Amino acid sequence: MPERQHSPMRLITTHLNADFDGLASMLAVQKLYPDALLSFPGSQERNVREYIARELLYRYDFVRPADLDLHTVETLILVDTRAPARIGPFAACLDNPGLRLHLYDHHPENAGELHGELEVVRECGATTTLVVDILRARNLAVSAEEATLFALGIYEDTGSLTHLTTRPLDLITAAWLLEKGARLDEVAQRISHDLTTEQIGILHELMQNARQYTIQGVPVVVVCQSLPDYVDEFAQIVRRFMAMENIDVLFALIAMAGRTYLIARSRVADVNVGSIARDFGGGGHGSAASASLREMTLIEAEEKLIHSLHRHIHPQPIALEMLSRPAITIAPEATIREAQALLTRYNITAAPVCTNSRRGSKGPKRSGQGGGEEGGEKIVGIISRMVVEKATHHHLGDMPVSDYMTSDVRTLPVQATLADIQELIIENRQRLVPVVEGEKLIGVITRTDLLNRLVNDPAHLPKNLLHESEHPSQERTRNLNSLLVDCLDREMIQLLQTIGEVAEKLGFNAFAVGGFVRDLLLRKANLDLDVVVEGDGIAYAKALAAELGGRYRTHERFKTAVVLLADGFKIDIATARLEYYEYPAAMPTVELSSIKLDLSRRDFTINAMAVQLNPEHFGTLLDFFNCQNDLKQKTIKVLHNLSFVEDPSRIFRAIRFEQRMGFQIAAHTRRLIGSAVNMNLFGKADDSRFLMELKSIFSEENPIPAITRLAEFGLFRFLWPDLRPLHRIDRRLLHNLSRTQVALSWYRLLYLDESCRPWMVFLLTTMARSTVAELATFCGRYQETGKNTLFLLEQKELADRALHQLSRGEKMGNSDIVASCAGIAIEGLLSMLGVARRTQVKKALSNYITTLRRVSPELSGADLQALGYQPGPQFREMLNRLREGRLDGWLHNREEELAFLRREYPR
Repeated sequence: MPERQHSPMRLITTHLNADFDGLASMLAVQKLYPDALLSFPGSQERNVREYIARELLYRYDFVRPADLDLHTVETLILVDTRAPARIGPFAACLDNPGLRLHLYDHHPENAGELHGELEVVRECGATTTLVVDILRARNLAVSAEEATLFALGIYEDTGSLTHLTTRPLDLITAAWLLEKGARLDEVAQRISHDLTTEQIGILHELMQNARQYTIQGVPVVVVCQSLPDYVDEFAQIVRRFMAMENIDVLFALIAMAGRTYLIARSRVADVNVGSIARDFGGGGHGSAASASLREMTLIEAEEKLIHSLHRHIHPQPIALEMLSRPAITIAPEATIREAQALLTRYNITAAPVCTNSRRGSKGPKRSGQGGGEEGGEKIVGIISRMVVEKATHHHLGDMPVSDYMTSDVRTLPVQATLADIQELIIENRQRLVPVVEGEKLIGVITRTDLLNRLVNDPAHLPKNLLHESEHPSQERTRNLNSLLVDCLDREMIQLLQTIGEVAEKLGFNAFAVGGFVRDLLLRKANLDLDVVVEGDGIAYAKALAAELGGRYRTHERFKTAVVLLADGFKIDIATARLEYYEYPAAMPTVELSSIKLDLSRRDFTINAMAVQLNPEHFGTLLDFFNCQNDLKQKTIKVLHNLSFVEDPSRIFRAIRFEQRMGFQIAAHTRRLIGSAVNMNLFGKADDSRFLMELKSIFSEENPIPAITRLAEFGLFRFLWPDLRPLHRIDRRLLHNLSRTQVALSWYRLLYLDESCRPWMVFLLTTMARSTVAELATFCGRYQETGKNTLFLLEQKELADRALHQLSRGEKMGNSDIVASCAGIAIEGLLSMLGVARRTQVKKALSNYITTLRRVSPELSGADLQALGYQPGPQFREMLNRLREGRLDGWLHNREEELAFLRREYPR
């Protein structure tokens, strides 16, 4: 498949370990460069990372450096730094030919710093001040949320406007942001204030008294301190101490005002400070905890703490200790039937697919044992029992494993940490992890291996498996109420609440699902509301229609309904269902299920999220399949490997989403599309789903990229087996389709009161070189309605004849043009504009669309009767002659029309 061309880009970045000033400056400067991408060169400060995760994740699109082609960067915008050593991988962009470098910075100049085509450098307390001052001067809009973030950048870098580097412009800018709605209470919660003189003194004593222990390979800092009086905000001193000394695990025992306190902080998964604090009667979560110790001296507390650390901190397991070996592998050329036999024989649920594997063609082979030569097996995928059984059900047992394996597979080295294993199996949902030494497959780690480790050693449970009280609730649960308020109007929110309340009364659970949730997270408008009900969807639809004063329609087979409101708004209701397919490309059979199983049947991960609407959990996002990550990465992925086998029309949807949303179809999903195309599934399913998806593509604002993408995947030969030439999209057809798009855009700008169905225009253009009979075959194959089929056939026939007449080369009068185009609807006319090659034909058609077809004589039939003419066939002839005179310019007004009638048709 052809590689995509990368267009030049503009990129905004800041310094490594970005702070709030760097973050705020990036987002502020993007208002000056709205088409530029945002990317951090590396990690950010912890509080900045947390702020992005909670507040900005779906408001801004931060691109990873690894996902960028740095050679295509033509403009690099640096904020809050001019030092090439501080921009990480983006320093490579500095060698790009003709690079335009724009710098925004408030730091004093140092040797070796960059100079650019544009330099906005000024002495003030924060770079955010510089950029916001430009926004203010240009009168650019700033929302209250943006104003709060910009204020955060200024306040952090100026020490809440108290540092000596603070300048009047900082205060002026902060005041302007306050006028724009900046919330200083939120700013105060985010920034860390300077320590007082007393706190600085205590900090120095902590640094002197600190001792480091290495417990089971984990460095732990313990500090003990006695103070005569109680010191408020001691945790702030501990945080500063950790930041200054870059400490991962810190336990502070502080005796003050007659009591001993434990303050514990951890940045590593191996040390759950909440568990340790509970030994002292305290509590907290894995990364922050505290306890108040009664009747215990500082020495006794330290001794107990050391014992507790040894009891709770365990050596970090590595992959070599957890793996199962030997790994049972299979060759990619082995058949599905052979894979099923292998999985059954060894009673395993998944196996690595490896080149040079002897299994499947030359007998069994076990990796890591005899026969594992250097540089031998190369892992190319994983095949699971679920995929094998589904493929067997669809009679695909003779197909190669390579067609349906999961190819997006990551491996781990034998030294991998438990955190690495957890990330792959739990976060990335990779059911089996191949473990390699160099390039040699040593064994595999399964989900069962990981669960056995975690169950037997609960101290290493990942955060998303810990009890709720042991970690912050925002880690894994997310309520979208604030997003709903930001993106939806009051009426829509009230409607969603009513939907949830009706479900609650019936004892059901109701969820908004699909594109509505996807676009909500993307902050895009989507009024197509799909609701899934755990319960009887049809009974629920009746109750909802009664509550809202609307009507409903039901579809018993699929257990779905549509509720139609008085104002025309439509709500699609579905029963939570599990679909299965009797054979490839069949219509689905439906069974009742839960919301999780319902979401698992969806087409793509970005559409497999739900928002609960019941009152108690209103606004809660459900994401069982790590869908938010794919949405953030702008990736189209299927949920299972046989998705396109069961419903090939999903390929059209994938392409439509990819082009409309600017996403990318994932590499593994592209390979599955290729397998479905090679199976010729489209030739096995002559149902309306294909045409429905094609209509959706043709109805896009600009369908040309999606049409081109269809051709890249070789789909045209299935849609149009009679399409000429060579069953493919050739240069001429693509040119015609592009001109049709131009014609449609031109027509929309005319703002005429005549609706047009774009999908018909593009279909007629595509079939321009086919016969009427071939168009009839196409419509019949995909079960188009009789009304639309008759319309298309009529337009095809009239358009072909008119193009022939208009292209004869003879000079035609306006009346001749009107006669040729008579009866052709706007869909046919615009398709003719797309396929017409001669300039005179295009001029004639555009003149007809805009002017000629609306020309009529001043005299009407009523006028003829008033003049004494008797109604009859002659009326039409007389009116046509009058219109002809108007069109060809030999009649200009009513008087001339009357004179013509007296001369040519005397009473």
